[in-house]
Amino acid sequence: MSTSHPSAPRAAQILVVDDEPDLRTLYELTLLREGYGVESAGSVSEARQQLDAGRFDAVITDMRLPDGLGLEILQRVQQEQRGERCIVMTAYGSAENAVEALKAGAFDYLTKPVDLKQFRAVVASAVQTPIQSAAGRPVRPTDDETKVATIGSSGVAALDRLVGDSEAMRLVKSRIAKVARGMAPVLVRGESGTGKELAARAVHACSQRSDGPFVAVNCGAIPENLLEAEFFGALKGSYTGSSQDRDGYFQAARGGTLFLDEIGDLPLAMQSKLLRAIQERSVRPIGSTQEDAVDVRVVSATHKDLHAEVQAGRFRQDLFYRLNVIEIAVPALRERREDLPALCHALLERIARDAQMPAPTLSADVLQHLAEHPLHGNVRELENLLHRAVALSDGDVLHLDFVDSTAAPIALAPEAPVAASKPAEAAPIPEAKPQSAVPNDLQTYLDQQEREILVRALQDSGFNRTAAAARLGLSLRQIRYRIARLGIATPNGEEPHGANADE
Repeated sequence: MSTSHPSAPRAAQILVVDDEPDLRTLYELTLLREGYGVESAGSVSEARQQLDAGRFDAVITDMRLPDGLGLEILQRVQQEQRGERCIVMTAYGSAENAVEALKAGAFDYLTKPVDLKQFRAVVASAVQTPIQSAAGRPVRPTDDETKVATIGSSGVAALDRLVGDSEAMRLVKSRIAKVARGMAPVLVRGESGTGKELAARAVHACSQRSDGPFVAVNCGAIPENLLEAEFFGALKGSYTGSSQDRDGYFQAARGGTLFLDEIGDLPLAMQSKLLRAIQERSVRPIGSTQEDAVDVRVVSATHKDLHAEVQAGRFRQDLFYRLNVIEIAVPALRERREDLPALCHALLERIARDAQMPAPTLSADVLQHLAEHPLHGNVRELENLLHRAVALSDGDVLHLDFVDSTAAPIALAPEAPVAASKPAEAAPIPEAKPQSAVPNDLQTYLDQQEREILVRALQDSGFNRTAAAARLGLSLRQIRYRIARLGIATPNGEEPHGANADE
């Protein structure tokens, strides 16, 4: 029976598939109040008839139906390249069904018993900005059309920041554009320095959640005793020093994307709590007896082999499968060396802009040297090399010097032949340092040493932070962070920016 809303012209059309009449009526009434047009079905066969009769903006289906599985409806939509976005409802605790549905192409999932507030939010997200054919019907675009039709200017800009036109990077960008449309969790995998956060930001910018917040969290940088409060929030007085209510990362990312960088560094106890938050889409702040519903998409990243971490017992298998619904592998720089010219150009433009100077010219000879360099640190190492080159350059043309990057091993080399030329028994035994040389507070001692080195480098460069950073093998962002952390005063009293976001 058609139950189209009479006062909502051009209302989004929803197909609800559930074999329980009471629940089906509840969903229909909820959707009608939101102004949608609704059709319903109680089985897979009835749903097929409805799909044959017309097209919809979204299909909401239970996983288990009398004559089959909701996945069969999803598969038909996929095979016929229809435009409906499918939302699958799974029973409480059936996490594997939700993961299976997301991998099969579902836009999102809901856990029974369904929270109606969450139900409305998921449906609204699914029907937002449908792709329309000339006849006004939703259609499923091809991969190329998806990028053009569904990605706004912010998404295109985010993809452009993933510099490179190699086959490996084209595959990464294409996958980002394709998976951004849904709500499935994404795991970004790649070596350190490859640009995993840029890929995560592109997923967010290309999605329908691009207007919402993007909250990036370095899981390895949070003290273990603060993890729960940082992730889930805390009420005033719930722990020592808690003087007011505070939101956690999940609450801060509502309506947007939560990026969990270095997810492999989370301790096991926190992994269990994170798994529940992702599955149930709700968190309980410390000190609260109520759970807060949170509408976030989770994108995580790691340089570790999580398969090996699971085998070693250091990472929960159930959390791994929950996070790894869709995987994006960012290639190492050695696998896409044809992108070096474009990368160097983009990095030099940014370095020159930060230093308020014209961008220097990169000669073919320098590019050849870079192409032959191992670049184990990937794009981050390349950026540091170019920072150093810009700081040490005395003209418009760059001249790279790789000596600094290998200074440590070279400095040790002269000692080897001297020691080898003497009999082993004659080799001098290093004099033991007195016990007083061992610092009582190692961190304070190391901070003091780092501070003295930074101050010397800044003084030698006339407090030019770009030059000082290049001399120390740091990026401008890294040296700004250290200046702020160690409280180093600069002559102009400028407060460094971005100190809490070391890329």
